[in-house]
Amino acid sequence: MNSTTKQADGLVHSELAADNAYYIEALYERFLDDPNSVDSDWQDYFKQYQSPNDAKHNAIQDQFLLLARNQTANKGGSSKTTTSTEIDCADPKQMGVQQLISAYRRRGHRHANLDPLGLHPRPEVEDLTLAYHNLSEADLDTIYPTNDLNIGKTEAPLREIIEIMERVYCSYIGVEYMHVTSSTEKRWMEKYLESNLGYIEFDKEKRLSILERLTAAEGLEKYLARKYTGVKRFGLEGGESFIPAVDEIIQRAGGYGTKEMVIGMAHRGRLNLLVNILGKNPADLFDEFDGKVQPEKGSGDVKYHNGYSSNVMTPGGEAHLALAFNPSHLEIVAPVLQGSVRARQVRRNDQPGFSGKDGNSVLPIVVHGDAAFAGQGVVQETFQMSQTRAYTTGGTVHIVINNQVGFTTSRQEDLRSTEYCTDVAKMVHAPILHVNGDDPESVIFAAQLALDYRHEFDKDIIIDLFCYRRNGHNEADEPSATQPLMYAVIKKLPTTRTIYINKLIEAGVITSEDATKYEDEYRESLDRGEYVANSLVSEPNEKLFVDWTPYLGHDLVDDWETGVDIDKLKTYGRRMAEVPEDFKLQRQVQKMMEQRLAMQTGEEPLNWGAAETLAYASLVDNDEVLVRITGEDVGRGTFSHRHSEIFNINDGSMYVPLAHISETQARFATYNSLLSEEAVLAFEYGYATTVPNALIIWEAQFGDFVNGAQVVIDQFISSGETKWQRVCGLTMLLPHGYEGQGPEHSSARLERFLQLCAEDNMQVITPTTPAQIFHALRRQAIRPIRKPLIVMSPKSLLRHKLATSHLEELANGKFETILPEMDEQNADNITRLVLCGGKVYYDLLEQRRELGLEHVAIVRIEQLYPLPEARLISEIEKYSNLKEIVWTQEEPLNQGAWYYLAPHMFRIVVPHPTKAKVMEPVARPPSAAPATGSPKLHAQQQRELVAKGLGVSVDELS
Repeated sequence: MNSTTKQADGLVHSELAADNAYYIEALYERFLDDPNSVDSDWQDYFKQYQSPNDAKHNAIQDQFLLLARNQTANKGGSSKTTTSTEIDCADPKQMGVQQLISAYRRRGHRHANLDPLGLHPRPEVEDLTLAYHNLSEADLDTIYPTNDLNIGKTEAPLREIIEIMERVYCSYIGVEYMHVTSSTEKRWMEKYLESNLGYIEFDKEKRLSILERLTAAEGLEKYLARKYTGVKRFGLEGGESFIPAVDEIIQRAGGYGTKEMVIGMAHRGRLNLLVNILGKNPADLFDEFDGKVQPEKGSGDVKYHNGYSSNVMTPGGEAHLALAFNPSHLEIVAPVLQGSVRARQVRRNDQPGFSGKDGNSVLPIVVHGDAAFAGQGVVQETFQMSQTRAYTTGGTVHIVINNQVGFTTSRQEDLRSTEYCTDVAKMVHAPILHVNGDDPESVIFAAQLALDYRHEFDKDIIIDLFCYRRNGHNEADEPSATQPLMYAVIKKLPTTRTIYINKLIEAGVITSEDATKYEDEYRESLDRGEYVANSLVSEPNEKLFVDWTPYLGHDLVDDWETGVDIDKLKTYGRRMAEVPEDFKLQRQVQKMMEQRLAMQTGEEPLNWGAAETLAYASLVDNDEVLVRITGEDVGRGTFSHRHSEIFNINDGSMYVPLAHISETQARFATYNSLLSEEAVLAFEYGYATTVPNALIIWEAQFGDFVNGAQVVIDQFISSGETKWQRVCGLTMLLPHGYEGQGPEHSSARLERFLQLCAEDNMQVITPTTPAQIFHALRRQAIRPIRKPLIVMSPKSLLRHKLATSHLEELANGKFETILPEMDEQNADNITRLVLCGGKVYYDLLEQRRELGLEHVAIVRIEQLYPLPEARLISEIEKYSNLKEIVWTQEEPLNQGAWYYLAPHMFRIVVPHPTKAKVMEPVARPPSAAPATGSPKLHAQQQRELVAKGLGVSVDELS
């Protein structure tokens, strides 16, 4: 959009498009209430069309909807006939009542009693008053039709209508659902709320179960506070209702047939969840506090970051629970969890959106903090993924533990720009249930509603648990230093459990002695170190989860035979060239298919795309490995090299040849992702840590795009195994190479990955031939070792005349960590050895050939980590008269591989009995940016580094 699209009235064409009708309608409603509440442009626009008799449209719409419903009911054989007096659109009083009902549905949440601290009195909501709708107290005893209300009667006095609306929409739950665009969902929500919330009363058994879980939640925190005073645990005090809420969701989901539930959450209340819901033995937790538990290998992590899994019994049978590992980056766990859930659904053949599947077998539950939910962009990215083809998991139940403070920040004008911390969820039209955490029964009702909505509509829903933090950010923190008024109230406030006990005593459900007995029994269980989760299965059904044993305990081995029978390769090539009848391809795609067929049947040398797709074909067919590739534009490939998805130009239909290799093949899928790096890469990490027999690939559009996902690399990919013993075989394809495309499209930041390498945590490779990528991908999938693979993949080399391979190279051999000198040379004549990796190899090779330099050998290090030192030494030993060893790279000196390689080079070469010495590296000058934006300067730098690499002057180059 630009200024040229502006209309004379100040509005733009796109704003007046039909897609924005709902938005414009809402604006007009506000304009009718108060013209100054909308921008001046809209005021001018609406005034052009406003009639003196204009009424607010919502009430009229509701009237017509009510009339339509009654007519439908009558057609269906209803014995009651609606009269004109009951639905009299001309009756201003009746219209006023309907408007009032609509106002409660839309705005009742702003009048609800949500804050246990009562520090922020809710302002009067004008459109919830009688006068606003031309009603008065004189109308309270007048009987009005209630056909549109879900209260079991067709008429009621206005006084009763208001009482019901107050109970439903303005008590301890405030529901936001009018932003949902689906009328079906809105009417379902109204029926659920109005037929239940105004009247629901839990039986004695249910109330006692709530009390038991509240006792567990409070009891653990009290116990830890006494036993480990001042030690960090990020306790749940003030938000204890969270525990019975999660328990309710798990049990209710199990009743629906859910077999796995994956939970993601940050610190607050995590230990409580581990012990009281997932069934971690309290004695094990106490050992961690006492420092008795040390990691068997790696670094380990703090106790409130660790994950856990167990099986619990539910009304629908045994279910598996998994709590995801979570670093301190709070919300980043959300997309990781979604990836894990999607993988589990695929394993259960319950992938949402496929063959009528809804994903009900696996439930994602994500727990957030209020400040992080509002503040971290990955939340928005994850919501945007929630209904997309590649990433949907059939809806997530979100719980926001709303402490009303982020560390030391509680002023709303500092925390966010929205009224509620949950407003970001409205972007996907997710209903939001604000609930007062000091009313546990309302919290349980919200949990039931959330799970039922998710099960009904396969969409996200949010529980905003308004509570507080009884201690500081951690137990060593003094919160009154920054929130003196808040903590003056908190110190006087009885606990949630105390409030609930008093309510149950008053109702005659229990006595104070009963309440004390609950507390004593829980404390005694902790003293004995017994399990305190109330539905834990002691002998879990192992079929509910994946056995990773075959992929654990292996040393990282480089050499692995990955060849494929040449006749099979040719068969794969022919199968991928087949398309459905009447499937007409775009001209260039048709030509590509014909050329690729020639390559894959051995008639021509293979380019990169031909070899890569053969690797996938062999994996899904012969090795039965699931292959999933996601990223921006991966179907075609950013540089048009893959074309795993082809399209019929007549009707736009899509065909994926790799999904039709054989009838018994494993799943192959490519998905063009939304324009996200952080959330998408995190999703694929979660997927890869859940399904071992798979090749999960994320490809960056350009390698530098990975910068937007650095937190995933730092917190999970590079360190997940050492922190959590969580192995992962994720592959990242990062286009990297200096071709004059400027600072943003040259470098995948190779140096950052190499800096993160240690303890055999991942593999970093720079393959330069199609055969190398074929074998690298196959090695990654069929070797029983799961380590992340970072590929500095090419751009210009995808079609470089020298970067080709023959079909025999795919049929035989393996990935080579070092590629030796490829030209026939007399080893005795070699005095200069050039080591390099990536695209610069071909620049050096072409110039060496042009100049006829018989004393220069060029060796490629194709795997930078783990560095193949023995292979490198053997290459050096080939040249007995060697005098100079020089590393040459395209990147600036302060970037690329040199700073990582230097200590290895000197350690390898200096003690070795050779006359050669390691020369100063050849690279672009040190730079703050990865590359120059000037094509002329790029070309100049490229010539200089090639000349220096070969040991000649620039003037000698051709």
